Amino acid sequence: MNKYLKESVLWVLIILPYVYLATIWNKLPDQVPTHFNISGNADAWSGKTTLLFLPGAMGIGIYLLMLLIPVLDPKRKIQQMGVKYYNFRFMLTFFFSLFATYLLFVSNSGSLKNPNLLIGLIGALFAMLGNYFQTVRPNYFIGIRTPWTLENELIWKKTHRLGGRLWMAGGVLIAILSFFIKSNSALAITFGAILSVMVIVPVVYSYTEFLKEKNLSNQ
Repeated sequence: MNKYLKESVLWVLIILPYVYLATIWNKLPDQVPTHFNISGNADAWSGKTTLLFLPGAMGIGIYLLMLLIPVLDPKRKIQQMGVKYYNFRFMLTFFFSLFATYLLFVSNSGSLKNPNLLIGLIGALFAMLGNYFQTVRPNYFIGIRTPWTLENELIWKKTHRLGGRLWMAGGVLIAILSFFIKSNSALAITFGAILSVMVIVPVVYSYTEFLKEKNLSNQ
């Protein structure tokens, strides 16, 4: 697949939420819900023209950020990833396209009584990121960037091997549980607990591995 065709695929994903918005535009009320409380009830409203900016802020914003990162990378590690970086861009663009479409659907329905689909999508994204983390090279922008992984390439590899598997397992678990937990409060607590483990464990592991490497070098 050549460069221009690849970029075209990303733009198709960016445009999809607007296609959905066009199909529901005439059905939308002048004021649509834009924020929901933990119970799923709307507690803030805006004019429906606000929805015109939602997909663009997500899709186009992510697209431009992903183009900018390789330029800002001082060691050009991102550019060396080649197709792996494109896969990362595709993954994020695909997710935020679905996310924006889902938010438009919620605004149209007027309720977030059942956020399970959204949580399931986030879990799937975590699982995909976990798989990606196991192959990503050391860099300043993508991955588990702690002072200790950035200091030592071996620690980076070991941390991303563990963290990648943990994110995959955590993401799959979140996606599965999202279909069984019906209470919004219980779902939020479960999501927060699993996410905390996914974040904290790799950070602590990278530090302990750094101490081990430091002790070995001092012997």
